Amino acid sequence: KYYCFVTCGVSINYSRSRMTQTPKQNFEEEEKRDRVENMKGLTTPLQSKYWHPTAQNNLKNTESFNLYSHPVQFNGKNNNPKSRKVKPISCFASENTNQPILKESKPPLVVVGSANADIYVEIDRLPKEGETISAKTGQTLPGGKGANQAVCGGKLDYPTFFVGQVGEDAHGKLITEALESGGVCVDHLTTVSNAPTGNAVVMLQSDGENSIIIVGGANMSCWPEELSYEDLEIVRSAGIVLLQREIPDFVNIQVAKAARNAGVPVILDAGGADSPIPLELLRCVDIFSPNETELARITKMPTGNFEQISNAVEQCYDLGVNQVLVKLGANGSALFAKGEEPLRQPIIKAAKVIDTTGAGDTFTAAFAVALVEGKSKEECLRFAAAAASLCVQAKGAIPSMPEKRAVFNLLQSA
Repeated sequence: KYYCFVTCGVSINYSRSRMTQTPKQNFEEEEKRDRVENMKGLTTPLQSKYWHPTAQNNLKNTESFNLYSHPVQFNGKNNNPKSRKVKPISCFASENTNQPILKESKPPLVVVGSANADIYVEIDRLPKEGETISAKTGQTLPGGKGANQAVCGGKLDYPTFFVGQVGEDAHGKLITEALESGGVCVDHLTTVSNAPTGNAVVMLQSDGENSIIIVGGANMSCWPEELSYEDLEIVRSAGIVLLQREIPDFVNIQVAKAARNAGVPVILDAGGADSPIPLELLRCVDIFSPNETELARITKMPTGNFEQISNAVEQCYDLGVNQVLVKLGANGSALFAKGEEPLRQPIIKAAKVIDTTGAGDTFTAAFAVALVEGKSKEECLRFAAAAASLCVQAKGAIPSMPEKRAVFNLLQSA
């Protein structure tokens, strides 16, 4: 019988007799040479272990996480070599000082979701049916709910990974650069050749309110039927996972199930598709996070006041969700947990509201960062409120994401 060993792309056949005659140390020396060869160019040594939460890490029962290290294999393996641009070590040894360096003490925030090129037009008011109006200015900025949340995590100085898709176009490059400069690891960002990068037309009014039209592009097409081992393994290694509804439901379901089976908490942002949310997905979610409009649409119940919102949340419990984080715009936010009194958080008033685009994504991501860092739910709500307050004071979604120091400064002065 013959055995085949593949090393660095070269196949070498050994007979059983030769294998038995080769000393153990020879194999060890060969493996050592292989590791040295594969690590050429590294300026930072690879960590031997990666983050992984305990199986008991469940938001329904605890506010903080008890973590232990768990080995995770990252080998840059590519299931779709024609479309994926693999950067197997960019998170571990990068010239970009904003890139996260893995630390065993911090399980990462993993965001699986959309990335868009936001086409901004500034207008005094929305056009009426059949009417044409002129915009004051227009520009293209990086955005998309998934990318927004990922950059928010990166700018809050927390190790963050993004799993998503862009097209082979200028918009895809724009988003990739924005993610990298925001401190996000993009090893799991796929470039697809047969779909354009997603787009969003953002109609920004003078009072800072906006209306948005989304074109899915690569966000909604070209996903593999089964996500790669590498993508699912980074999900299993997370401290917390963020999902939204600007990618297909079957992708979110795979991610949520992988996270749940590994004991990793999942937050699902309701923003995106207005289709019914699969129960299979909701039952794998630890915190469901709609705004009051989305909550009304999902439950088909009024949400005009807090009592109505509370009644609508009760219906979410019936769907299998035990915690609901509701974003209430100018009225702040509220965290509902089944069997407990809701926690309310007013807004931290902004000096001037310029653009509300991305404020909800900032709130959700900042809440997740505070939660995975072990803060109480009250502290998480306040931290998220401060981050959202800073976000609305700048134009654009990703460009407006706040730095962690700015959030702390606002909390101290508020």
